[in-house]
Parts: sequence; C-alpha cells; structure tokens
Amino acid sequence: MKKKTLGMMIASLRKEKGMTQLELADKMGVTDKAVSKWERDISCPDVNTIPKLAEVFEISVDELMQIRDGSQDETKKDVTSLIHMILKAIALAMGVGVVVLSILKQLDIDSGMGMLGIGLACLAIASFDKKDEE
Repeated sequence: MKKKTLGMMIASLRKEKGMTQLELADKMGVTDKAVSKWERDISCPDVNTIPKLAEVFEISVDELMQIRDGSQDETKKDVTSLIHMILKAIALAMGVGVVVLSILKQLDIDSGMGMLGIGLACLAIASFDKKDEE
C-alpha cells in the first residue's frame, strides 16, 4: 500500500466527511486558504493542531500520519530476504570460483574444499533461516 502525502490524506478525509475546505477551516480555526495549502502540500498544519485535525476526522493521530504497527515486521522481512539472497550469491560465487580456478589449474585441493565449504555453509544458513520463519 502506497502512502499518501499528508495533504492527500487531509483532502481525502475531508471529502469522506462531506466537508468543504471552509467548513474544515472553521473547525480548525484557520482560513480556507490554509486548508487549501495543506491539501496541495504547499504547507503543513502546525504540529500542535494535528491531534485536533485527527479528532475532527474521528481517527487517531497514527492513522492520520499513516503510522502502521506492522512497518517493523515488513522491514524485517525485507532485510531477511536480502540476507538470503546474499547468502545464495556467496554460495554461487564460491562454486563458480572453484570451477573457474580448477579449469585454469590455479586451485589447490585445500582451497577448493574451503571455498565449497563456505558455499555450502551459506546455503545451509539460508535454508535454516527460511524454515525457521515458517
């Protein structure tokens, strides 16, 4: 869900309530020009008026400001999937490195085993974390 600007939120909520800009302005103690500027994102309501604005629209300040409780969970999921992708990329790079260096005859057995071990460990970690989430 895409976040709206504060101005878009104010305009949308005002229209849902069937209010004109002048009616909202009267309730907020400002001019209709001020409300127009808020809705066009030219200016913002004073921070001290945000609670009153939420009250007029009969919503919480969090809803008005589009603060979601699940935002941290979404960020965690994004970071987790990025980590899984990095772990898989490391595994792939180690495998490709072993193949290329072997073809070029530039790889000793101990280094090759170490690289493959790192790749397998990365895949195991990515696999383990994925199952842990489910």
